[in-house]
Amino acid sequence: MKKRIQSFVYAGRGIRLVGSEPNMRIHVIVAILVVIFGFFFDISITEWISCLLCIGLVFSAEMINTAIENVVDLVSPNYNELAAKAKDIAAGAVLISAIISVIIGLLIFLPKVWNLL
Repeated sequence: MKKRIQSFVYAGRGIRLVGSEPNMRIHVIVAILVVIFGFFFDISITEWISCLLCIGLVFSAEMINTAIENVVDLVSPNYNELAAKAKDIAAGAVLISAIISVIIGLLIFLPKVWNLL
């Protein structure tokens, strides 16, 4: 039981550590705005699920990207083409998840904004 509790402590530490990353701060700000707009526009439960899944996807992708960057920097402190590829691919995964999330956000919120006009 103690090991299981400790694993949650380590996971919490990981969440706190990634919070200092500049890109994660941007993701957090956007997520807060999405939640505010979700309440303002009274989005449906299905739309909430979509938004929360997108937020979770982008946060998770950013955390995995940060972990990969840290490991690559640890094992390859000097420039290495394969290390650069690994970091670029991980960053690309974050970009894809963010782009898809923006598209989903536009599909949810654009009609609601349009109806206000």
